[in-house]
Amino acid sequence: MKQRYVPDIAKFGAICESNYVRINKLLSDMDEGSEVIYQLHNDGMYLGDIRLQVLESSRYTNLIMLEQIQAAGKWLNNPQLIVRVYHDARMVEVISAADHPRVEAVNDYPNHKMHLPDEKLQLNQFLSEWLGYCLNHGHSSVPLKGF
Repeated sequence: MKQRYVPDIAKFGAICESNYVRINKLLSDMDEGSEVIYQLHNDGMYLGDIRLQVLESSRYTNLIMLEQIQAAGKWLNNPQLIVRVYHDARMVEVISAADHPRVEAVNDYPNHKMHLPDEKLQLNQFLSEWLGYCLNHGHSSVPLKGF
């Protein structure tokens, strides 16, 4: 008998908290309509542009879209994520991806779209790595917070 996937809440929370710190360094203005574009480079090679755009802004939350708007190669899939920033909890959570209009906490498996049981955790981990890459290899005309 196959066991149902049970999310690791502590691990998920730690990822969401670290993403809050990263996104605040990358996006200095959290007002609706604000955006910043980072050019990604590694060892002098141009890898593409990433845009962070504030779609909605309220007192305790923001809705932000992160998308790769230009890629250096045709093999890249130009990821796009919509994230919710919770300022009171100091967390960021992926709520939507380009091919995923609503990311569920747990997916039954198998399912008709073949989403993995821990897809939400994986998308938030991908966001963590993507934001980290932007911090380490991104170039923008807007200075980063704390640097």
